[in-house]
Amino acid sequence: MTRGDRTGFYPWLVWGLAASFYCYGFFQRVAPSVMVGELMSEFSVSAAVLGNLSAFYFYAYASLQLPIGIMIDHWGAKRMLVGAALLCGAGSLLFAKADSLTMAYAGRLLIGAGAGFTWVGTLKLTAQWLPPKRFAMVSGMTLMLGMIGAVAGQAPLAAAVAVFGWRDTLSVAAFVAIALAALIWLIVRDRADDTLGPDIGEQTAGLLHGLKVTLKNPQSWYAAVYGGTMTAPVLAFAGLWGVPYMMQAYGLERTEAAASTSLMLIGWGIGAPLTGWVSDHIGLRRLPMLISSIIVLIIFIILIYVPNLPLEGVQALLFLHGFFNGGMVICFVISRENNKPGHGGVTLGFVNMMVMASGAFFQPFIGWLLDMNWDGTLIAGSRIYSVDAYKVALFSLVIGGVVAVVMALLVRETRCRNVFLSDE
Repeated sequence: MTRGDRTGFYPWLVWGLAASFYCYGFFQRVAPSVMVGELMSEFSVSAAVLGNLSAFYFYAYASLQLPIGIMIDHWGAKRMLVGAALLCGAGSLLFAKADSLTMAYAGRLLIGAGAGFTWVGTLKLTAQWLPPKRFAMVSGMTLMLGMIGAVAGQAPLAAAVAVFGWRDTLSVAAFVAIALAALIWLIVRDRADDTLGPDIGEQTAGLLHGLKVTLKNPQSWYAAVYGGTMTAPVLAFAGLWGVPYMMQAYGLERTEAAASTSLMLIGWGIGAPLTGWVSDHIGLRRLPMLISSIIVLIIFIILIYVPNLPLEGVQALLFLHGFFNGGMVICFVISRENNKPGHGGVTLGFVNMMVMASGAFFQPFIGWLLDMNWDGTLIAGSRIYSVDAYKVALFSLVIGGVVAVVMALLVRETRCRNVFLSDE
């Protein structure tokens, strides 16, 4: 076996390195959730500004989703992932050394821009190196690695921040990204000897035409809005506001609060591939989407608005919320099946952009609502928000949950087949 064929261990090594970078991107995505107090105090900012700071990751990530596929096809996944990892490293180091809010914004923007290449880049290498019959399984494995990164960005990161401080911890994280860049550069090849690259001119023309057709199709919007509103609690609650909420509502230490909110991420990592398997097995898309959205909405309402819940019950609800939230992954499949086969790539890019845009919107919006309901309490220069303030702010996610249910009702059932091929 050589590094040019698609057998043996090497293809899995290629996938493993790319997927490890995806894992790192997820770690950086949720990292601010365990340093809310430090960041608010360090930069003397309100919840709205902190939410905006964290969301700069999503601004860059979401805005790049449509052109990333073309860039990877043009310059190769290896080069783009190396450059992206270096961007993440530079961004993490810039954020760690930031002495102003502007520097911190720039750091998060660079991290988000680099992380934006991880999912598409990993799937591109998977398609080039591994058999097509393993693509779905490996995609699920990649997602699981992402959840491991997210969990690492909760309780373990909180413990590291408590011991070493947030600046030194993120400085170390920067060098991890640089090490990943070096390993990808030294080991990864873009494709095996028996695979061909696409024509970049055809790809660009196809992107523009496919984007126009996709945006004109209401089914694309139903699937994308469903994905965004379903994912919002994971990105906004588990990704930022869940840790300070758990500390305030249940009197937990930061590490305990982070461990609790990470249960939502663990549940999501388990539920997403399982829900996808169930959907394939029963031959239906819309029904699992609808059931998932209804259950997630009910659980979140109980979680935030039912008083005097025992901590063990709250932790169980967090896990179950994440588990049933896994139904959002079907939005990617049903969006492709409701669009012409030749437009699958741009359709996925559009849906993924909308999913990430939900984090860009809800993180600062919840922060703004918290500021609107702040009672003036300060501890060590950091604003402290009451449980009642959180209940008002987090109601925005309840509204999002209702929207998800409506989108699940509107989306067209495909019965696991492309509707355009079925109509022929």
